[in-house]
Parts: sequence; C-alpha cells; structure tokens
Amino acid sequence: MSIVTLLPFIVLIGAMFLMTRSAKKKQQAAAQMRNEMQPGTGVRTIGGMYATVKEIGDETVLLEVAPGVHAVYAKNAIGAVLDDSEYNRIVHGDDEESDSDTVVPDDASSLTEAVEATDAETVEDGPKADLTKKSDAAEAAAEGQKDGKADGETDAK
Repeated sequence: MSIVTLLPFIVLIGAMFLMTRSAKKKQQAAAQMRNEMQPGTGVRTIGGMYATVKEIGDETVLLEVAPGVHAVYAKNAIGAVLDDSEYNRIVHGDDEESDSDTVVPDDASSLTEAVEATDAETVEDGPKADLTKKSDAAEAAAEGQKDGKADGETDAK
C-alpha cells in the first residue's frame, strides 16, 4: 500500500483523536466545576432551573429550589456554578447598575406629552408630507382623466 491510500485514514484517525481530546477536556472542566461547588452557591441545572446548593454528597446534590423547597439532583445535572452577583441578578432581579438616575414612569402619559409637543412644533414649521407613492398618484390621475369619472362614480342610474 502506498502513502496516498493511507492518507485519508491517517487524517480520519487524527481528526477523531482531536475531537475526543477536546471532549475529554470539556468533561474534565465540568467535573472540576462540579467538585468546586460549596453549600450556599447558586447553580443552574441542565434543565435551566436556578437553585442554591444546600448539601453535597458523593454523587448527588441537595438544592433549594425555593425557600423551604428542596430537591435532590445528580451532580451531573448541574450545568453551571454561578457567581453570587450573577445568581442574584438572574433570580432576584438585582442590578449592579441600578444606581443610575433613570426614572421609569408608571404610565405612558409622560412619554406621549413630549411626543405631542414635538409633533405640534413640526406641524407649525412646515406643510404635511405627501406619503403616497408618486407612481400611484400618477396612475390615479391618468385613470381619472381617461374616463372623466372620480373614484366611486359609475354610469348606473
């Protein structure tokens, strides 16, 4: 056998080796992340549920889903261990940047008053804009001149 016939097999084996190596690295990183969990840490399960770790066993984790509600999960079901700030932002809606002076009104009246004032100023400043297409207007004018009737008029009596 020549090297040319063996080359596709060598490339295939090399690609498989690289793929399994990267997958193994991801598995090791996930296992290390799960082993670093501590009680009180916020986590997200692979199902998308956010909870707080209460107890850690060999293969299981006791999670507090809501105050007073506990559930036992396999360690493999933990998708991510979250920082305290990220967990509080997601679960409790806490914002670190809430110190800004942005005020959100309870109703839309304050938003529409400003728009109405600017609309009144623009109306006074100039004529209304023609929003019809030029080709439609030209066709309508030509059609009206062709038979001498306005829209809606017929020959019926």
